Amino acid sequence: MLIGLQNVTFEFGARAIVEDATWHIQPGERIGLIGYNGTGKSTLLKLLVGQYTPSKGTVEKGRDTTIGYLHQDLLSFDTSETITEVALGAFERVRELEKEIEELGKELEANPEDNDILIKYTDALHEIDVLDGYNIEHKAEEVLHGLGFTNKDLTRPYKEFSGGWRMRVLLAKMILQAPDVLLLDEPTNHLDLPSIEWLEKYLLHYKGSVVIVSHDKFFLNKMVNKIVEVYQQQLNFYTGDYAYYEVEKVQRVEIQQRAFENQQDYIRQQERFIERFKAKASKAAQAQSIQKRLDRLDVIEDVQIERPNIRINFAVDKTPGKVLVDLKGISKSYPAQTILNNAFAEIERGDKIALIGANGKGKSTLLRIVAGMESHEGERVWGHNVDESFYAQHQLESLNLNNTILQEVQECGTKKTDLELRALLGCFLFGGDEIDKKIRVLSGGEKARVALTKTIISKANFLMLDEPTNHLDMATVELLAEALTKYDGSIILVSHDRYFISKTANKIWEIEDEKIIEFKGDYAEWVAWKERMAKQKAANPEAAKQTPKPVEKKVEPVTAEVKTGPIDKEHQKLVQKLQKQIAQLEEKMGQTQSALKSIELKMADPTIYSDIASFQLIEKEYQLKQQELHRMNQDHDQLFSELLELEAK
Repeated sequence: MLIGLQNVTFEFGARAIVEDATWHIQPGERIGLIGYNGTGKSTLLKLLVGQYTPSKGTVEKGRDTTIGYLHQDLLSFDTSETITEVALGAFERVRELEKEIEELGKELEANPEDNDILIKYTDALHEIDVLDGYNIEHKAEEVLHGLGFTNKDLTRPYKEFSGGWRMRVLLAKMILQAPDVLLLDEPTNHLDLPSIEWLEKYLLHYKGSVVIVSHDKFFLNKMVNKIVEVYQQQLNFYTGDYAYYEVEKVQRVEIQQRAFENQQDYIRQQERFIERFKAKASKAAQAQSIQKRLDRLDVIEDVQIERPNIRINFAVDKTPGKVLVDLKGISKSYPAQTILNNAFAEIERGDKIALIGANGKGKSTLLRIVAGMESHEGERVWGHNVDESFYAQHQLESLNLNNTILQEVQECGTKKTDLELRALLGCFLFGGDEIDKKIRVLSGGEKARVALTKTIISKANFLMLDEPTNHLDMATVELLAEALTKYDGSIILVSHDRYFISKTANKIWEIEDEKIIEFKGDYAEWVAWKERMAKQKAANPEAAKQTPKPVEKKVEPVTAEVKTGPIDKEHQKLVQKLQKQIAQLEEKMGQTQSALKSIELKMADPTIYSDIASFQLIEKEYQLKQQELHRMNQDHDQLFSELLELEAK
């Protein structure tokens, strides 16, 4: 164990965050720490690093365990050093050795015969060599480049950068320190898509353990092999990625609900017997025995849903013309950068466009041009009957600070009742008396959620959304994505949340070579197309330069090329071997599924719940079989992919 909690209870005032929680982080684990907003994920990280002290229990840590902790409070750090110097601060021992070697070198020049100085000098050279100290500048530059910094940025002072870019520098420093455990609180919030993808690749090969708090499902699915869920003041553990957690969570809830209902049936039966026979002399002793058994029974809790299953619905008042926005010969430049140069694009009725790419390419600038909020050269033509609504962080400034949250959304002029508005605000994490808070006392994230709520209830037929999922938890992102999928209007959005983009967009826009490149297809198709283009470019760079991008055609699935000619016996053997492995695995999967059905039959018997120990054994066996089946499904997918690759050769 590297670090962990042992029987920890921690409260904020009268509210318990966790009760009697035990969690040990082992070497090599990549853990996703999840839970609804406000359940205490960040608090748990602070407990692990000792910023908070538990009310009960202990925080345990290995003697030599090193911890890196990335969190929002780090932004209070400021310095005039360059970002490269800040990142190089990760190599404290190497920097000490560099100074030591320099001083010892001077002493040796003055006393060339001093053997003690020579030994110290040689030892220091050896240690810096072992620590790979001669490559620290290269390592720092590599990580900073991966996180989106240019060569020019490397010599700029840290204090010149905005909060999001500063957080990237501090993340780079933490990665370079290579601690045994990395605790990352929302690391993707300040990253664009290329930087998120780089971080994924880096962390997948990271030798230490990683704990990640994130609302990015794509990121969690790629990164983690274990989920720890904060739920009802307890920690629940799932061995798998986020997709596995989603399936397993439903199954566990169903099992617990069945167990609760069956145990309640059993209790009612026993209580009826006691009530009927407690006064009868011949049955009184038996009734007392049953009562004692009930008193000792570990009662199974009823399933409680922490958030109501509410849906967000958009309404559209009027239908626009075929073309909502026509961009003709748009040019936009800043003194140090050209964003667009004579660019053309159209947004048509029914388009749901994701505007994606690296930070600094001008995504938000283009969105503001579409909205008519940014000066530019060229012509932006607004379509017929377009009723637009724009959401961005700066919309927060237009909120009335003296209004309550409910009053602010009431003033949007919709015909929604207060009950409907309360339900919608609940989706955006404002529950109970919170809707009576004044806007002036809200945090930046809370104000952003109010502004987004106002955008949604506007009944517009064209939505322009700049990072709408910031400050939302996973459940709310899911609700918003579902609503936008059903939305009858058109959308253009900027987001780095790949799950959200994959659920909502039917077109992708990229700014490339100062032009707007349109791809007609969803995010998965766009990724597949980009990968194919990259492979073609690697195979034939000159031909790739001459191949125009398919901006007008949706990417069709690639079909495997059928080879003709003499059969390669070795190739055939490999194919047959994989086919045999798949068949054997499918047989085992069938056996495991049968075993699961058999266990479910046992769990359907109400009498089993009279003995909590027996029930717990069966429940554990059921979970182990589920995990076994999940692993076999993953192995099956891997083998099948390998078979397809072989058959395509």
